[in-house]
Amino acid sequence: MINPVYSPAPGRYESGIRYRRCGRSGILLPEIALGLWHNFGNVNPLANSLEMAHYAFDHGIVHFDLANNYGPSYGSAEETFGMIMRKSFAPFRDELFISSKAGYDMWPGPYGEWGSRKYLMASLDQSLKRMNLDYVDLFYSHRFDPKTPLEETMQALVDIVRAGKALYAGISNYPPEAAAFAYQYLKDRDVPCLIYQGRYNILNREPERAILDQAKENGVGFIAFSPLAQGLLTGRYLDGIPADSRMAKEKFLKSSALTPRMQAALVKLNGIAARRGQTLAEMALAWCLKDDRVTSVIVGASRVAQIEDDFKALENTAFSAEELAEIDAAVQGL
Repeated sequence: MINPVYSPAPGRYESGIRYRRCGRSGILLPEIALGLWHNFGNVNPLANSLEMAHYAFDHGIVHFDLANNYGPSYGSAEETFGMIMRKSFAPFRDELFISSKAGYDMWPGPYGEWGSRKYLMASLDQSLKRMNLDYVDLFYSHRFDPKTPLEETMQALVDIVRAGKALYAGISNYPPEAAAFAYQYLKDRDVPCLIYQGRYNILNREPERAILDQAKENGVGFIAFSPLAQGLLTGRYLDGIPADSRMAKEKFLKSSALTPRMQAALVKLNGIAARRGQTLAEMALAWCLKDDRVTSVIVGASRVAQIEDDFKALENTAFSAEELAEIDAAVQGL
């Protein structure tokens, strides 16, 4: 059987998705973006990756978030996305907002990670080839490099944008002091930082201490990764560790994370979610989006049904003061 030519849903922008302005820019991002960290590598069926990408775009998710070493194996998520571009998305490139990053381990030797100009530029060239793209919409420095002069890393981003290989620059996982330098350096060269990507969820409030306000003050958007705490907030671990779970496989989420205190907190959070008419996962996404300093959240998925469930979070992103106090009390001391 020959697969039909992909034609996106005509009502994709009326499907319930909402868009938020990214800092002081012309970019609007969907409140939910699809991340290709897991489940889009060469160990995963292409048909399933296609189905998830199609479903996302058919429902107004135009932002697809990648990095050079996403997979597994390294680079294979971008290769998969390149096949999706070629098979399905090429006619709709101008509707899409595609990001990639470099900073973590990618290839052997001294130039295969961190923040040197050589690494960032070589990595992006490789990423564009893998994804069958002439440019990405957004390119990140994926992590702060304490040994490379920050001027070198930021100038590489400036030159990448000026060369037309990326439309916007961003930073991820930067401490506040380095982020402040990056914002000013990029602004002074008329390549303002578009967005900061950081880990943020009910269990990890670190960005609230400085990053969120700092980004807003500088006209920079904020996009949250790991809004479900790598699965802890999905509801799968309320009664222990399922045999087929990520935690059981000790893959990215270690069983040591599920302490008795953590499990009790998850049960309390689940009770709050139930009273809101939401699952724990839906409430966790809604909790991130309650804050207007948050532009978007990045979700991962292994099947279409999970993306479908994520959309339900958008139905109620408002929290009462009492609910927020209950949530804070549930996670206190973790």
